[in-house]
Amino acid sequence: MERIRNLDPTKMKDWEVAQACEADMKTITQIAEELGIEPKEIFPYGHYTGKIDYMKVLERLKNVPNGKYIEVTAITPTPLGEGKSTTTMGLVQGLGYLGEKVTGAIRQPSGGPTFNIKGSAAGGGLAQCIPLTDFSLGLTGDIDAITNAHNLAMVALTSRIQHEFNYSDSFLAKKNLTRLDIDPNNIAIGWAIDFSAQALRDIIIGIGGKMDGFMMKSGFQITVSSEIMAILAVAADLADMRNRIDKMIVAYSKKKKPITAGDLEVAGAMTAIMAKAINPNLVQTLEGQPVLVHAGPFANIAIGQSSIIADKVGLKLADYHVTESGFGADIGFEKFWNLKCRYSGLIPDCSVIVATVRALKMHGGGPTVTPGKKLDPVYTSSHPELVEKGLDNLMAHIETVKKSGVPPVVCINHFYTDSDEEVAVIRKAVEATGTRVAVSKHWEFGGAGAVELAEAVRDACREEKVFKFLYDNETPIRERIERIATEIYGADGVSYSPEAEEKMQRLESNPESMEMGTCMVKTQLSLSHDPTIKGRPKGWTLPISDILEYRGAGFLVPVAGDIKLMPGTASNPAFRNIDVDVETGKVTGLF
Repeated sequence: MERIRNLDPTKMKDWEVAQACEADMKTITQIAEELGIEPKEIFPYGHYTGKIDYMKVLERLKNVPNGKYIEVTAITPTPLGEGKSTTTMGLVQGLGYLGEKVTGAIRQPSGGPTFNIKGSAAGGGLAQCIPLTDFSLGLTGDIDAITNAHNLAMVALTSRIQHEFNYSDSFLAKKNLTRLDIDPNNIAIGWAIDFSAQALRDIIIGIGGKMDGFMMKSGFQITVSSEIMAILAVAADLADMRNRIDKMIVAYSKKKKPITAGDLEVAGAMTAIMAKAINPNLVQTLEGQPVLVHAGPFANIAIGQSSIIADKVGLKLADYHVTESGFGADIGFEKFWNLKCRYSGLIPDCSVIVATVRALKMHGGGPTVTPGKKLDPVYTSSHPELVEKGLDNLMAHIETVKKSGVPPVVCINHFYTDSDEEVAVIRKAVEATGTRVAVSKHWEFGGAGAVELAEAVRDACREEKVFKFLYDNETPIRERIERIATEIYGADGVSYSPEAEEKMQRLESNPESMEMGTCMVKTQLSLSHDPTIKGRPKGWTLPISDILEYRGAGFLVPVAGDIKLMPGTASNPAFRNIDVDVETGKVTGLF
């Protein structure tokens, strides 16, 4: 702790701060012991990371009451993000600073942003989790397991197509196979890779001879958008995961019948690959509080939540458990509220909405914020008039959280370049709505800088709440989408492309579809479907271009506008700055 107090993040890069603090890290066995995890309940992966045997912990503590449940979301961010992970770590450290027993739950970073523009998701400044290199570069292998399980389904599918195309029914029968009559023009998934690789979005596979596979169009999605990741986020246990993977749709027959992983007899092998990944990972903050890491990011194209299992474990082990959702409240909180809470049965005590002066200036008409380019000086000098113009965006997110009955706390994630006048504009507007607001300087001062936020959160957790979902399980699919579009995004209505309309009619005729949740795919950079429209857009219609069916995860996935499941790598990616000190073996340049 003494070492961290002497660090100045305004003069250091995040990875330099992390490495300085890693010299005083607690061992994983020490973290586990302090948290109340027994030796047989932790699987160490080296000295400083490990996995928790969730089944043993939950069974042992089944009669222990849950701690307070705190969710972290945000306003609509700039392309650079607005510090949800940093705030999550800062709040955990702040509650720890006040003497509370606290755990955090964050999502494992994807290699896509880590090697691209956004960087890792460990937090920043004096509010991070460590060890940074392990956390950022694979941790204990969960994302690799998801990649392999997903691609094994594609191996099973493409092999089956080749054999069905090349061989007769009698030959297939000798191999104990039934013809599935798979339509190669109606494949539900692609291949997975955990990088931003736009060149792999659309490809041709099977080029060659008869033994080289069936030639057809295919493509890649980023691993964290895989249905397997969604299943990891919502699965109750290993048996539930096995059942969900069995139902995962990988293709359709020529009669439009779903072909599942179970039909391909590959679900068992896929679950075997995922058997260790279902256990949450354990690391620590810079100040030594425990952090669970499980499931992945990208709430714009996936569920984007820390896992239900991680939250259940954290709530049993601590008096306060802080969990992170992806992007703004229109995306991350909405999915936390209407999907994750519905599946888990857990009700949050408080939701923290992260806001920054920088993002509000952008929503107030400030210059374009472009990844990889230096910020315009307007974002590092005082312009309270721009902040005031951008407040409509913050108000929309406050209203979204309040619709759920969960008490919100607005966290002004303070940058050292923010002026007192700019902060005062935000505080006055938020307090006028009857909402708690706190300035937090965790990035600059760690837990000590997050005391105001931690106290506001503790206060909010004592407030009585009447939790309610946006829609009931019986609400028709179209009405669910309409409610999300109009009541959360602020649209006037919804339109459907011909392809989406056709799928909608088919889903509406299937009673099983009514039992599935609604997991929207939409840009994170606007309340609308158009990333260029900032603030709080008015007078627009949400266009649904497609509807995906994640039967294993239990989601219908309406796709709004033109959004890809495979991001692209920018012209100045982060991997240009990452290297290894060959004398010490330490990785440098991560952020």
